[in-house]
Amino acid sequence: MKRTVFDFPASLRITFSGPMVYQARTAHNVRAPRIKYPLWYLQRERAKDDQQLTRDNRSFIKEAVHDKFGMPAVIHGISTYDLKSPLRENSVECTNVEWNPKLQRTGLIARKLGNYPMWLNNGKSVLTTLLQVIDNHVIKYIPPEEFNPPRKPYSCPNHKKHLGCLLVGAESADPQYFTKQYCGLFYREGMMPKKYLGRFMISPEAALQPGTPLLASHFQPGDFIDIRGKTIDRGFQGVMKRHGFHGMPATHGVTKSHRRGGNVGHGGEKGRIFPGTKMPGHMGNRYRLHKGAEILRINHKYNVIWVKGVASPGETNSIVYLYDTILPLRKYKTPPPFPTSKVVDDDQLIDSYKEDVYKFTDQTITFEEDK
Repeated sequence: MKRTVFDFPASLRITFSGPMVYQARTAHNVRAPRIKYPLWYLQRERAKDDQQLTRDNRSFIKEAVHDKFGMPAVIHGISTYDLKSPLRENSVECTNVEWNPKLQRTGLIARKLGNYPMWLNNGKSVLTTLLQVIDNHVIKYIPPEEFNPPRKPYSCPNHKKHLGCLLVGAESADPQYFTKQYCGLFYREGMMPKKYLGRFMISPEAALQPGTPLLASHFQPGDFIDIRGKTIDRGFQGVMKRHGFHGMPATHGVTKSHRRGGNVGHGGEKGRIFPGTKMPGHMGNRYRLHKGAEILRINHKYNVIWVKGVASPGETNSIVYLYDTILPLRKYKTPPPFPTSKVVDDDQLIDSYKEDVYKFTDQTITFEEDK
């Protein structure tokens, strides 16, 4: 029992005696985007200033970069460098561990190219999304004993303590365009600095050596994957566009309320707006996870994956992250490439399709001669 005295003048002093009850009704809302970077964040891009380099100095810097990291090359349709990592050349083969459903593999970093139609063998047309795996390499592996992230999950902080962390980079770039602190992440491994980094929680049995390339053959046609990306930034939108409301009637006495949300509160004792009520606000620019997307086709020459549907988050040319699906009924029934697929120089294996997907190299209509 609490006793509260409000500080009013003596003539108006009120004394209240009774239990103080507070309603704690909350909803699981999306956290607002952080304006400031965390303390452990390393600035990636440096300030652009004129270094007043002559042509001879620029050519000398290019030669030094090429001698250390390799010459520029086009690999799987991506402009990159022919990496000469000492850990990659003298890499130790992974232990032969049999796959089981409890083990967790690494993922991939891809670029969303757009949409493309495909046809099934029964003539049905389906829309697909093209995702290109862009020059993925393993940068670093942190075992579970040493992995201590500065930000821990709010719920169940110990449910991933048995997993390690695999740092994967995508799309090599010239180190002149990055800061010294950011390039230091790749110096030990002898890797070219990467434009994009991804952190994947994996089992210790699925660890990979730094410098190991990751290809689109990490997945197979018919597999189900989860796609994580940042949705398109729509800005401040109303309830009709943001939540799909139908709005008010267009005629019959409606005045300036055609696109409004209507009543948002209650009456009487519940006369307030409950947390989590659908209202106008900022739409998009949030990381979302599309679960259970099916792979229909893989092009091994350019590392392109055809995913069924057009619901993958992000706009065209944005970066997405691919994972093994967490849906229980769509997980692997047969062993996938574990811990990842091997690099095979086979010019004949260009495309691989799912069984019920029509191949454009097959015949469509056959005619028989009249007898």
